[in-house]
Amino acid sequence: MHSHNDEAKFMADIKEAAPEMVSAFFGFDKAVFDKNTGNLDLATRELIAVGVAVTTQCPFCIEDHAKRAVKAGASKADVAEAVMVAAALRAGGGITHGWKAMKSIADGE
Repeated sequence: MHSHNDEAKFMADIKEAAPEMVSAFFGFDKAVFDKNTGNLDLATRELIAVGVAVTTQCPFCIEDHAKRAVKAGASKADVAEAVMVAAALRAGGGITHGWKAMKSIADGE
C-alpha cells in the first residue's frame, strides 16, 4: 500500500527544481476545484476526478478525491458508481486495443 505522507515529502524536491511550474500547477488545480468556479458543482467535479484517478491509477489521487467528493456532498454510492464508470471505460479501452491485435494478425496474413 502506498503511503501518501512518506512519499509526498518529495514534493519539496520538485518545488525546488521547478518552482514556477509547480506554482502554475497548483494555481490551475485550485481554479479547477474551487467551488465558486465553473458550471459543474464541486461534488460532480470530484466524482469526475475519482474516475480519472482510477483510470490513471493514481492511488494518492483516488484517496484524496474520494474523500473530497464525499465532503462536497457525494454519497459512497456516487463514488462507487464513478469508479465503475471508470472501470468500464478502462475495460473498453482494453477491448479496442484487442481490435489492434486482431488487425495486426489480419494484416500479417
